[in-house]
Amino acid sequence: MPKMKTSRAAAKRFKKTGSGELKRSKAYKSHILTKKSAKRKRNLRKATVTDSTNAKVMKKILPYL
Repeated sequence: MPKMKTSRAAAKRFKKTGSGELKRSKAYKSHILTKKSAKRKRNLRKATVTDSTNAKVMKKILPYL
């Protein structure tokens, strides 16, 4: 049986936590920052856990993570 390939794009965007959940960074922090409030930009810095509804798909594209 051949090895499964990891999606390199996803591997660069997600990390696994100690409890096995996938951690991701938030979107909308790259440009047009002038109209966003300081509070909103501050909250976009923090990482968050991926939704459980995507867990099955993520497991498929990240088999060794």
